[in-house]
Amino acid sequence: MIKYLDFENDIENVEKKINELDSNDINFLQEKEKLQEKKNKLLKSIYSNLTAWQKVQVARHADRPHSVDYINMIFEDIIYLHGDKKFSDDSAVVGCLATLSGESVMIIGTEKGNSMESRIKHNFGMAKPEGYRKAQRLMLIANKFNLPIITFVDTAGAFPGKEAEERGQSESIASSILSSLKIEAPIISVVIGEGGSGGAIALATADKILMLEHSIYSVISPEGCASILWRSNEFIKKASENLKLTAQDCLNYKIIDSIVKEVPGGAHRFPEEQAVILKNNLVQNIKSLMIFSGEEKRKNRNEKFLNITSNI
Repeated sequence: MIKYLDFENDIENVEKKINELDSNDINFLQEKEKLQEKKNKLLKSIYSNLTAWQKVQVARHADRPHSVDYINMIFEDIIYLHGDKKFSDDSAVVGCLATLSGESVMIIGTEKGNSMESRIKHNFGMAKPEGYRKAQRLMLIANKFNLPIITFVDTAGAFPGKEAEERGQSESIASSILSSLKIEAPIISVVIGEGGSGGAIALATADKILMLEHSIYSVISPEGCASILWRSNEFIKKASENLKLTAQDCLNYKIIDSIVKEVPGGAHRFPEEQAVILKNNLVQNIKSLMIFSGEEKRKNRNEKFLNITSNI
């Protein structure tokens, strides 16, 4: 059963009425259709006017599809690749070869997990240095064979633990960004949920950066921002607004290239429909990049990121 957010009370009430309908009633189908129509209108109305904090809640929703979910729904012929060949395999970063509409691609993504067991396994999507070094290794493989690279970003940030710092966390993130700027294969990055700090940028240095409509992308979490600026969690909503973390804000500031529309009600309600929409966007963006030579893509990508600060 779906978890309702605090601004979805009206939707929850309508769904309760639908579930309480008597299927033996002569007017059952008519009443159900009427309530379903009311629910759809509510979903469209509420989700077209979300505040920044409400978008944060949607982006973090427990049922929101993660990287592995989209990999399974969008791609075929999936072969997972593991390890950084230096230290270990970091489950917070998943990587695989696959096909998209018959074309071979390399996929790299941060994975949060869907259950308590899988969240612990994937370290809640917070990668360690070996995760980013695995990403670099897969990027170089893709570059060697000129395979389009698709990255899925869904992380609160890189793992801040002592062992990660000891193994060179900041260096591994910087090296991932550098690798992305050097390679000539096309790169498309999609922020599918939460894109937090350098841990997200390490996989979002791309030719085309897309964001799902209700995802977020920021230098710090609203909670972290509120604790630093106001030293109180009472200002989380204000921090959310000031961080300009929504897809619409990021597009306005030219930090991203386009927004992928979400089904009214959010990707967590209609994951398969959302996967179809995202797949079509990926196919279109890959086609648009293939007209450029490798050197042109590399040059354009570098100029893109050098010019970002001038847009803010």
